[in-house]
Amino acid sequence: MSRSCEICGKHTVTGNKVSHAKNRTRRTWKPNLVNLKTEVNGTTKTIKICARCLKSDLVTKKV
Repeated sequence: MSRSCEICGKHTVTGNKVSHAKNRTRRTWKPNLVNLKTEVNGTTKTIKICARCLKSDLVTKKV
């Protein structure tokens, strides 16, 4: 699995870094991903989710 959230699909985005002199160079923005153990259909599974999905209680942590 690549650098993306398994719940909402948020992934790495690319764009330009713009200096004060308007020089443009390429850069990337990466999502804040967390590896989390959760229960899916009665089995424990480790998934990558973003911090926003974790805060909004879309999945429950397995203790």
